[in-house]
Amino acid sequence: MNISTNQIEEVRDLLHASVVEVFGTMLGTEVAPVVSTNAQASGELRVTGSAGFMGQVNGVIYLHMTAAFARVLASRLLGMDEKEFENDEMIDDSIGEVSNMVVGAVKSRLCADGFPCVLTMPRIIRGPSFSIGASGYSERRSLGFQCGDEQVVVELRMKPVAERT
Repeated sequence: MNISTNQIEEVRDLLHASVVEVFGTMLGTEVAPVVSTNAQASGELRVTGSAGFMGQVNGVIYLHMTAAFARVLASRLLGMDEKEFENDEMIDDSIGEVSNMVVGAVKSRLCADGFPCVLTMPRIIRGPSFSIGASGYSERRSLGFQCGDEQVVVELRMKPVAERT
């Protein structure tokens, strides 16, 4: 199956619904769509969580946020005060889990629609300035979400799957 523009937009719509659901249910945070800004431009320390899905449809999803907001989300997910984190490990693990939940919701909907796939392990990138290259992932969509005073940019990268002969 080669991926079409329509399929990419369908996955983007699944991703939008998954972010709203996970942030609302698991983090108690309402999100509203916004035009995403370039978080890289601020030079502020950022955290990016990523996970992917592989099978009849292949993609990687990145959740970009400030390190300060990652700390807030981790505290909500774990039910801890932000001051209780001694280092970044629990924060990174929490953002990895949030990424996994968002991608898992997309994967479940894809499988239910007849596109079986499996999840990849979540990963975390942390730093003040970095760019992400996804070799072979030819299609990209970006979604911005306002979460109170913070923004989360969710990036979808997809690649075609070779036709079976």
